[in-house]
Amino acid sequence: MNFLQKLEHAWTTSNSLLQVGLDPDPQRFPRELQDKPDAIFQFCRDIVDATAPYACSFKPQIAYFAAHRAEEQLEALCLHIREKHPDLPIVLDAKRGDIGSTAENYAREAYERYQAHALTVSPYMGLDSVEPYLAWRDRGVIVLCRTSNPGGSDLQFLNMDNGEPLYLHVAGLVADKWNANGQCGLVVGATFPNELAAVRQRIGDAVPLLVPGIGAQGGDITATVNAGANAARNGMMINSSRAIIYASGGDDWREAAGEAAKGLRDAINAVR
Repeated sequence: MNFLQKLEHAWTTSNSLLQVGLDPDPQRFPRELQDKPDAIFQFCRDIVDATAPYACSFKPQIAYFAAHRAEEQLEALCLHIREKHPDLPIVLDAKRGDIGSTAENYAREAYERYQAHALTVSPYMGLDSVEPYLAWRDRGVIVLCRTSNPGGSDLQFLNMDNGEPLYLHVAGLVADKWNANGQCGLVVGATFPNELAAVRQRIGDAVPLLVPGIGAQGGDITATVNAGANAARNGMMINSSRAIIYASGGDDWREAAGEAAKGLRDAINAVR
């Protein structure tokens, strides 16, 4: 299956739009993992196993691994997800953005080394910075569009000559020109439901949205689902990271993560 087929299958079989973000911070790990050499892998593996029944995908953020020289633990984690939870796609959150052979090597890193099913990329350098990822015809390319951070407005809300804001121009480029393989998606934050609705209207139903900002960033579930869902009432990976993986710092951290994921999945489904 290609990325979109895998994602659509996960939406159906899991009855979930929840994406669990994996942002491991050793300073926040439970006591039992302190000072263990493979603590990052153990923590993320157990979070994955606890939350997999309630998720449609996982999103490891590469910087949290690389900063601790834990790329091999990220490889092991991706292998664990593929082997133990093969129905759930891996979206590697790296936000790559460069041209030529550099982008080709970033693509090989994501799709060969980690064997991720999709990767987040920046559109700022234009089509030739995205083409090396599009060459992997079965893999997802998730393009930054309207991000959840307040500073995103510094550029993303600037108007084009035709009066269209830049983020909508990006959405149109991806949907109309870059999506020849049908594997592209867009990152649009839950913290901006009006813009989320505008993106969905611009791109139609086929392009999936990765929607950060629920949980610790304060995005509203009802507004997010109503703004971003497609006609089938799916079409989104609604990401939550810290609110799930750090639901408890005690001995019940695995169970607490599972309960947090279940609660968020159910809250999303209640709106669907």
